[in-house]
Amino acid sequence: MAQKKEKRGLGRGLSALMADVDLGAETSQAGAQPVSTRLDRTVPIEAIVPNPDQPRRDFDKSALQELADSIREKGIIQPLIVRTDPKDGSRFQIVAGERRWRAAQMAQVHEIPVVLRDFNDTEVLEIAIIENIQRADLNPVEEALGYRQLQEKFGHTQEQLAQALGKSRSHIANLMRLLTLPDAVLKWLREGALSIGHARALITAEDPVSLAKSVIDKGLSVRETEALMKQGSAAGQKATAAPVKASTKDADTVALEKDIAANLGMKVTITHRQGGESGKVTVDYKDFAELDELCRRLIAM
Repeated sequence: MAQKKEKRGLGRGLSALMADVDLGAETSQAGAQPVSTRLDRTVPIEAIVPNPDQPRRDFDKSALQELADSIREKGIIQPLIVRTDPKDGSRFQIVAGERRWRAAQMAQVHEIPVVLRDFNDTEVLEIAIIENIQRADLNPVEEALGYRQLQEKFGHTQEQLAQALGKSRSHIANLMRLLTLPDAVLKWLREGALSIGHARALITAEDPVSLAKSVIDKGLSVRETEALMKQGSAAGQKATAAPVKASTKDADTVALEKDIAANLGMKVTITHRQGGESGKVTVDYKDFAELDELCRRLIAM
Protein backbone atom coordinates (compact mmCIF):
# COMPACT_ATOMS: atom_id res chain seq x y z
CA MET A 1 0.00 0.00 0.00
CA ALA A 2 2.77 2.43 0.96
CA GLN A 3 4.65 1.80 -2.25
CA LYS A 4 1.58 2.61 -4.36
CA LYS A 5 1.17 5.86 -2.48
CA GLU A 6 4.76 6.87 -3.23
CA LYS A 7 4.35 6.03 -6.88
CA ARG A 8 1.32 8.34 -7.07
CA GLY A 9 3.49 11.01 -5.48
CA LEU A 10 5.83 10.97 -8.44
CA GLY A 11 2.93 11.38 -10.84
CA ARG A 12 1.44 14.23 -8.79
CA GLY A 13 4.76 16.02 -8.55
CA LEU A 14 5.42 15.85 -12.27
CA SER A 15 1.86 16.61 -13.37
CA ALA A 16 1.51 19.46 -10.88
CA LEU A 17 4.63 21.05 -12.27
CA MET A 18 3.82 20.48 -15.93
CA ALA A 19 0.26 21.78 -15.52
CA ASP A 20 1.53 25.20 -14.56
CA VAL A 21 4.83 25.65 -16.35
CA ASP A 22 6.29 24.41 -19.60
CA LEU A 23 9.75 23.35 -18.42
CA GLY A 24 11.29 23.68 -21.84
CA ALA A 25 10.67 27.39 -22.10
CA GLU A 26 12.93 28.59 -19.32
CA THR A 27 16.21 27.60 -20.93
CA SER A 28 16.00 30.38 -23.50
CA GLN A 29 13.67 33.31 -23.10
CA ALA A 30 14.59 35.02 -26.34
CA GLY A 31 11.89 34.53 -28.97
CA ALA A 32 9.74 32.45 -26.61
CA GLN A 33 5.98 32.72 -26.68
CA PRO A 34 3.90 33.12 -23.51
CA VAL A 35 2.70 29.77 -22.23
CA SER A 36 -0.77 28.99 -20.97
CA THR A 37 -0.54 29.29 -17.19
CA ARG A 38 -2.76 30.24 -14.29
CA LEU A 39 -1.14 33.48 -13.19
CA ASP A 40 -2.23 34.07 -9.61
CA ARG A 41 -0.41 37.28 -8.74
CA THR A 42 2.68 39.45 -8.98
CA VAL A 43 4.69 39.83 -5.79
CA PRO A 44 7.72 41.90 -4.70
CA ILE A 45 10.97 40.06 -5.32
CA GLU A 46 12.04 40.60 -1.71
CA ALA A 47 8.96 38.65 -0.57
CA ILE A 48 10.27 35.51 -2.28
CA VAL A 49 12.72 33.11 -0.61
CA PRO A 50 14.49 30.05 -2.05
CA ASN A 51 13.70 26.51 -1.01
CA PRO A 52 16.30 25.53 1.66
CA ASP A 53 16.07 21.91 0.46
CA GLN A 54 16.74 22.83 -3.17
CA PRO A 55 18.80 19.88 -4.49
CA ARG A 56 20.61 22.09 -6.99
CA ARG A 57 23.64 23.95 -5.68
CA ASP A 58 25.55 24.95 -8.83
CA PHE A 59 24.24 27.84 -10.94
CA ASP A 60 26.34 28.77 -13.97
CA LYS A 61 27.09 32.50 -13.74
CA SER A 62 27.32 33.12 -17.49
CA ALA A 63 24.00 31.31 -18.11
CA LEU A 64 22.37 33.33 -15.33
CA GLN A 65 23.68 36.54 -16.89
CA GLU A 66 22.21 35.58 -20.28
CA LEU A 67 18.85 34.90 -18.62
CA ALA A 68 19.08 38.19 -16.71
CA ASP A 69 19.71 40.09 -19.96
CA SER A 70 16.68 38.42 -21.53
CA ILE A 71 14.51 39.22 -18.50
CA ARG A 72 15.70 42.82 -18.54
CA GLU A 73 14.61 43.12 -22.19
CA LYS A 74 11.45 40.98 -22.33
CA GLY A 75 10.46 40.46 -18.71
CA ILE A 76 9.72 37.12 -17.03
CA ILE A 77 7.66 35.06 -19.46
CA GLN A 78 7.22 32.07 -17.14
CA PRO A 79 5.89 32.69 -13.63
CA LEU A 80 7.56 30.98 -10.69
CA ILE A 81 5.66 28.27 -8.83
CA VAL A 82 5.60 29.15 -5.13
CA ARG A 83 3.91 28.23 -1.89
CA THR A 84 3.40 30.20 1.30
CA ASP A 85 6.63 30.04 3.32
CA PRO A 86 5.97 27.64 6.24
CA LYS A 87 8.16 29.81 8.50
CA ASP A 88 6.77 33.19 7.50
CA GLY A 89 3.23 33.57 6.18
CA SER A 90 4.07 36.96 4.64
CA ARG A 91 6.63 35.44 2.28
CA PHE A 92 6.57 32.91 -0.56
CA GLN A 93 8.91 29.93 -0.93
CA ILE A 94 10.07 28.89 -4.39
CA VAL A 95 8.87 25.48 -5.53
CA ALA A 96 10.12 25.79 -9.12
CA GLY A 97 11.98 28.58 -10.89
CA GLU A 98 14.94 29.54 -8.69
CA ARG A 99 17.05 30.33 -11.77
CA ARG A 100 14.50 32.92 -12.87
CA TRP A 101 14.45 34.40 -9.37
CA ARG A 102 18.25 34.68 -9.26
CA ALA A 103 18.39 36.13 -12.77
CA ALA A 104 15.61 38.60 -11.94
CA GLN A 105 17.67 39.87 -9.03
CA MET A 106 20.61 40.41 -11.37
CA ALA A 107 18.29 42.25 -13.77
CA GLN A 108 17.06 44.41 -10.86
CA VAL A 109 13.44 43.40 -11.38
CA HIS A 110 11.24 44.54 -8.50
CA GLU A 111 8.17 42.33 -8.97
CA ILE A 112 7.83 38.74 -10.15
CA PRO A 113 4.82 36.84 -11.53
CA VAL A 114 4.05 33.74 -9.50
CA VAL A 115 1.64 30.83 -9.43
CA LEU A 116 0.66 30.06 -5.84
CA ARG A 117 0.09 26.40 -5.01
CA ASP A 118 -0.56 24.43 -1.85
CA PHE A 119 2.20 21.82 -1.59
CA ASN A 120 3.49 20.01 1.48
CA ASP A 121 7.21 19.55 2.20
CA THR A 122 7.37 16.15 0.52
CA GLU A 123 5.73 17.40 -2.69
CA VAL A 124 7.99 20.47 -2.78
CA LEU A 125 11.12 18.35 -2.59
CA GLU A 126 9.86 15.92 -5.21
CA ILE A 127 8.91 18.67 -7.65
CA ALA A 128 12.22 20.46 -7.11
CA ILE A 129 14.13 17.27 -7.90
CA ILE A 130 12.02 16.48 -10.96
CA GLU A 131 12.33 20.03 -12.28
CA ASN A 132 16.10 19.91 -11.93
CA ILE A 133 16.41 16.50 -13.57
CA GLN A 134 14.42 17.77 -16.56
CA ARG A 135 16.97 20.54 -17.13
CA ALA A 136 19.31 19.91 -20.05
CA ASP A 137 22.17 21.79 -18.34
CA LEU A 138 22.23 19.77 -15.14
CA ASN A 139 25.68 18.28 -14.49
CA PRO A 140 25.93 14.46 -14.15
CA VAL A 141 26.52 14.51 -10.40
CA GLU A 142 23.48 16.72 -9.73
CA GLU A 143 21.32 14.51 -11.94
CA ALA A 144 22.53 11.34 -10.21
CA LEU A 145 21.92 12.88 -6.79
CA GLY A 146 18.42 13.79 -7.93
CA TYR A 147 17.69 10.17 -8.83
CA ARG A 148 19.09 9.02 -5.49
CA GLN A 149 16.90 11.48 -3.61
CA LEU A 150 13.79 10.29 -5.44
CA GLN A 151 14.65 6.71 -4.50
CA GLU A 152 15.56 7.40 -0.88
CA LYS A 153 12.83 9.93 -0.07
CA PHE A 154 9.95 8.36 -1.97
CA GLY A 155 10.94 4.74 -2.59
CA HIS A 156 10.75 5.06 -6.39
CA THR A 157 12.44 2.31 -8.38
CA GLN A 158 14.67 2.96 -11.37
CA GLU A 159 11.93 1.59 -13.61
CA GLN A 160 9.38 4.06 -12.20
CA LEU A 161 11.80 6.95 -12.62
CA ALA A 162 12.63 5.96 -16.18
CA GLN A 163 8.96 5.79 -17.15
CA ALA A 164 7.93 9.04 -15.46
CA LEU A 165 10.92 11.11 -16.59
CA GLY A 166 11.29 9.79 -20.12
CA LYS A 167 14.75 8.37 -19.44
CA SER A 168 16.07 4.88 -20.07
CA ARG A 169 16.70 2.68 -17.05
CA SER A 170 20.31 2.18 -18.18
CA HIS A 171 20.81 5.97 -18.28
CA ILE A 172 19.61 6.28 -14.68
CA ALA A 173 21.61 3.26 -13.49
CA ASN A 174 24.82 4.42 -15.19
CA LEU A 175 24.57 7.89 -13.68
CA MET A 176 23.85 6.56 -10.20
CA ARG A 177 26.94 4.35 -10.40
CA LEU A 178 28.99 7.54 -10.55
CA LEU A 179 28.02 8.22 -6.93
CA THR A 180 30.20 5.29 -5.84
CA LEU A 181 33.26 7.40 -6.75
CA PRO A 182 35.09 9.34 -3.99
CA ASP A 183 34.04 12.92 -3.29
CA ALA A 184 37.22 14.33 -4.80
CA VAL A 185 36.50 12.68 -8.15
CA LEU A 186 32.87 13.81 -8.06
CA LYS A 187 34.07 17.37 -7.38
CA TRP A 188 36.27 17.30 -10.50
CA LEU A 189 33.35 15.90 -12.48
CA ARG A 190 31.05 18.70 -11.29
CA GLU A 191 33.64 21.31 -12.16
CA GLY A 192 34.15 19.88 -15.64
CA ALA A 193 37.78 18.83 -15.07
CA LEU A 194 36.62 15.28 -15.84
CA SER A 195 33.99 14.23 -18.34
CA ILE A 196 31.32 11.65 -17.63
CA GLY A 197 33.26 9.25 -19.88
CA HIS A 198 36.35 9.66 -17.71
CA ALA A 199 34.30 9.13 -14.55
CA ARG A 200 32.72 5.93 -15.86
CA ALA A 201 36.15 4.55 -16.66
CA LEU A 202 37.31 5.26 -13.09
CA ILE A 203 34.45 3.50 -11.29
CA THR A 204 36.27 0.18 -10.96
CA ALA A 205 39.72 1.67 -10.25
CA GLU A 206 41.49 0.62 -7.06
CA ASP A 207 42.63 4.21 -6.45
CA PRO A 208 40.28 6.42 -8.49
CA VAL A 209 41.51 9.67 -6.90
CA SER A 210 45.16 9.20 -7.90
CA LEU A 211 44.18 7.95 -11.32
CA ALA A 212 41.79 10.88 -11.86
CA LYS A 213 44.50 13.35 -10.86
CA SER A 214 46.85 11.73 -13.36
CA VAL A 215 44.17 11.96 -16.07
CA ILE A 216 43.64 15.67 -15.37
CA ASP A 217 47.35 16.53 -15.11
CA LYS A 218 48.20 14.77 -18.36
CA GLY A 219 45.04 15.78 -20.21
CA LEU A 220 44.23 12.18 -21.12
CA SER A 221 41.29 11.38 -23.35
CA VAL A 222 38.59 8.91 -22.33
CA ARG A 223 40.14 6.19 -24.48
CA GLU A 224 43.56 6.82 -22.96
CA THR A 225 41.99 6.64 -19.50
CA GLU A 226 40.34 3.33 -20.35
CA ALA A 227 43.65 2.01 -21.66
CA LEU A 228 45.35 3.10 -18.45
CA MET A 229 42.70 1.25 -16.46
CA LYS A 230 43.32 -1.93 -18.41
CA GLN A 231 46.97 -1.82 -17.47
CA GLY A 232 45.91 -2.35 -13.88
CA SER A 233 48.06 0.49 -12.50
CA ALA A 234 48.52 4.24 -12.76
CA ALA A 235 51.05 5.73 -15.16
CA GLY A 236 54.61 5.52 -13.87
CA GLN A 237 53.99 2.58 -11.55
CA LYS A 238 55.61 -0.77 -12.22
CA ALA A 239 54.45 -4.16 -11.06
CA THR A 240 56.65 -5.66 -8.34
CA ALA A 241 55.13 -9.09 -8.59
CA ALA A 242 53.51 -11.33 -11.14
CA PRO A 243 50.69 -9.62 -13.00
CA VAL A 244 47.30 -9.99 -11.36
CA LYS A 245 44.10 -9.83 -13.32
CA ALA A 246 42.03 -6.76 -12.50
CA SER A 247 38.95 -8.92 -12.04
CA THR A 248 38.19 -12.62 -12.38
CA LYS A 249 34.49 -12.10 -11.83
CA ASP A 250 31.97 -12.90 -14.48
CA ALA A 251 30.05 -10.10 -16.16
CA ASP A 252 26.81 -10.91 -14.30
CA THR A 253 28.49 -10.54 -10.91
CA VAL A 254 30.12 -7.26 -11.88
CA ALA A 255 26.78 -5.92 -13.18
CA LEU A 256 25.04 -7.01 -9.98
CA GLU A 257 27.67 -5.22 -7.88
CA LYS A 258 27.13 -2.02 -9.85
CA ASP A 259 23.34 -2.21 -9.62
CA ILE A 260 23.40 -2.71 -5.83
CA ALA A 261 26.01 0.03 -5.45
CA ALA A 262 23.91 2.42 -7.53
CA ASN A 263 20.84 1.79 -5.38
CA LEU A 264 22.69 2.08 -2.07
CA GLY A 265 25.04 4.87 -3.11
CA MET A 266 27.90 2.87 -1.55
CA LYS A 267 30.65 0.61 -2.91
CA VAL A 268 29.57 -3.04 -3.01
CA THR A 269 31.77 -6.11 -3.51
CA ILE A 270 30.46 -9.63 -4.15
CA THR A 271 32.91 -12.49 -3.55
CA HIS A 272 32.12 -16.10 -4.47
CA ARG A 273 33.97 -18.90 -2.69
CA GLN A 274 35.70 -21.21 -5.12
CA GLY A 275 34.14 -24.61 -5.61
CA GLY A 276 30.80 -23.71 -4.09
CA GLU A 277 27.77 -21.45 -4.24
CA SER A 278 28.43 -19.53 -1.05
CA GLY A 279 30.17 -16.18 -0.71
CA LYS A 280 29.87 -12.76 0.87
CA VAL A 281 28.65 -9.27 0.05
CA THR A 282 30.72 -6.36 1.38
CA VAL A 283 29.33 -2.83 1.63
CA ASP A 284 31.79 0.03 2.21
CA TYR A 285 30.49 3.15 3.95
CA LYS A 286 32.32 6.50 4.19
CA ASP A 287 30.96 7.72 7.52
CA PHE A 288 28.50 6.97 10.32
CA ALA A 289 25.72 8.74 8.42
CA GLU A 290 26.01 6.20 5.59
CA LEU A 291 26.17 3.37 8.12
CA ASP A 292 22.98 4.64 9.77
CA GLU A 293 21.27 4.83 6.37
CA LEU A 294 22.35 1.27 5.53
CA CYS A 295 21.08 -0.02 8.88
CA ARG A 296 17.78 1.80 8.39
CA ARG A 297 17.25 0.16 5.01
CA LEU A 298 18.15 -3.31 6.26
CA ILE A 299 15.85 -3.03 9.26
CA ALA A 300 12.99 -1.79 7.09
CA MET A 301 13.23 -4.78 4.76
